[in-house]
Amino acid sequence: MNQHIPFLDLVTPHRELEEEIVALVRDALRHARFIGGPMVEEFEKEFAAFCGTKHAVGVGSGTDALRFALLAADIRPGDGVITVPYTFIATTEAISQAGAEPLFVDIDSRTYNMNPERLRAFLLEQCATDRATGRTIHRATGRPVTAVIPVHIYGQPAEMDAIRELAEQHRLTVIEDACQAHGAEYYSRRDGRWQKAGSMSAAAAFSFYPGKNLGACGEAGAVTTNSDEIASRIRMIRDHGQAQKYYHDREGYNGRLDAIQAGILSLKLKKLTAGNRQRRDAARRYHELLRDVPEIVLPYEPEGCHSVYHLYVIRSRERAALQDFLSARQIGTGMHYPLPLHLQKAYAGRMDMNGSLAASESASAEILSLPMYPGLTAGQQEQVAAGIRAFAASRAVQPVAS
Repeated sequence: MNQHIPFLDLVTPHRELEEEIVALVRDALRHARFIGGPMVEEFEKEFAAFCGTKHAVGVGSGTDALRFALLAADIRPGDGVITVPYTFIATTEAISQAGAEPLFVDIDSRTYNMNPERLRAFLLEQCATDRATGRTIHRATGRPVTAVIPVHIYGQPAEMDAIRELAEQHRLTVIEDACQAHGAEYYSRRDGRWQKAGSMSAAAAFSFYPGKNLGACGEAGAVTTNSDEIASRIRMIRDHGQAQKYYHDREGYNGRLDAIQAGILSLKLKKLTAGNRQRRDAARRYHELLRDVPEIVLPYEPEGCHSVYHLYVIRSRERAALQDFLSARQIGTGMHYPLPLHLQKAYAGRMDMNGSLAASESASAEILSLPMYPGLTAGQQEQVAAGIRAFAASRAVQPVAS
């Protein structure tokens, strides 16, 4: 009989840490420092060191992190911010809520990250340089284009060298959406070294939603940066714009990180490197088990990238049928993301398509996420692979063009 394999196991890691978490909560109850304080400050130091940045500023969520990073980097109302439509809506919510407007470029069909060539084409064909100011202007709307947000989707870094080079040429601020990429690494030929996600831009946003590689027991996020000024601004923005209590230098938000969540994240951060290693080992096993199944396309990891496999995604033109087939065999799966942002009802009538977004639309229709977490066993992966093989054998499926 098949064993039930969950898409994600959040029970086991918390059971293993239960005594430490309970002790931490007891300590918080005794000192009653629930917002800010030593536990938050300690986690911020630890996470900045982990990412190789000067600062990490804890905030209430990954969405807060993106929004606050944009505000702190002086992205202004009416500005255009370039990103991809193949991501969670928080990426564009943060842009809109900062008063700016999302502008889309398509993804690379192999990595699902921002395609630098599509970004180059967008900047050359749909934008112009204002001779008086040197600013990049979007021709169709007349908006200044001031920032670009590459998303390190599924735990794999975007092609940051090419993106940063284009950003410098067009005077764009780069902000990384690293919400799925805790510990991912990219080899920068420009800088001649490996760099962690979150360290390659003016600021980067992380989410600690429970299902992330580094997840809290609730909502939490952080911004990493090497800029003293950006870090200082975010500390004010997250706390109602206060420079000191009851003295507000600007309007801000209630976006602070809870002390208990920070303490839990400190406990889990100690296990993150080992957990990421287990994810990479699991990805290699999937590769071996599935590499000769012609009906699916496996993840592509370019040279110079160390993905942390927040998700392990395959492609199939028969995705819905495959998902139902695996579900009947007690194998959990997920869809990330079944409808790209430019086609979402929330943005109906508001989005300028900015050219073809065919790669994003194709990926959205074909991607299926398989079980992936540090405790996933070889036996469980063999059961998943056997299910996929059985599905392939049960029907004629045309191969997906990779």
